[in-house]
Amino acid sequence: MLSSFPTLLPFLLFAFVASITPGPTNILVLSNSARFGLAAAVPIIVGACASAALLVLLVGTGAGSSLTQWPLLQTLMQWAGVAWLTYLAWQIFRAPAVGVTTQKAEERLGLLGAASLQWINPKTWMMALAVVSVFAGVGEDRFAHVMYLSLAFFLISLPCLGVWALLGAGTSRWLRSPHAMQRFNRCMGLLLLGSAWLSVLA
Repeated sequence: MLSSFPTLLPFLLFAFVASITPGPTNILVLSNSARFGLAAAVPIIVGACASAALLVLLVGTGAGSSLTQWPLLQTLMQWAGVAWLTYLAWQIFRAPAVGVTTQKAEERLGLLGAASLQWINPKTWMMALAVVSVFAGVGEDRFAHVMYLSLAFFLISLPCLGVWALLGAGTSRWLRSPHAMQRFNRCMGLLLLGSAWLSVLA
């Protein structure tokens, strides 16, 4: 396998770094896990990982070429993503100051919300374009390589986001009081807001 796909190991390292480092999705996983429990983060993790892996597969078939051909589309997607993340940050920031045991289930992000976030995030599309162009190679095995890359990204990103969910669940023991939860919500809201706008201003 490795002899016919020499870029697989470098890709595995890339996928790990891309998945484990802080970003909007990681912050959302951390926040939801801390507020609603570990089980509440599972749909977010699965939705985000499956959506990003599917993007890699679609870009490998040429579906992402329009982003490089139409810069306006990329800009519109970027601002749509920033607007949604800003809204989510505001929702988290202004969440009621109640203990972790009384959080309402309807306030969770959910699988579809996490999945759709990847589709309007141009950075995810650009990551997929980079993955395909750098690691997929050329030749008759290219599509098979793209499928392997998509599956590998899914399998690697799952435990990486799972670490953030465990971190969030671990902090929930300190969030029993309404005051502690309010401070946590405001901190997570500001972190999410910062990660969203830094992607535009950077």
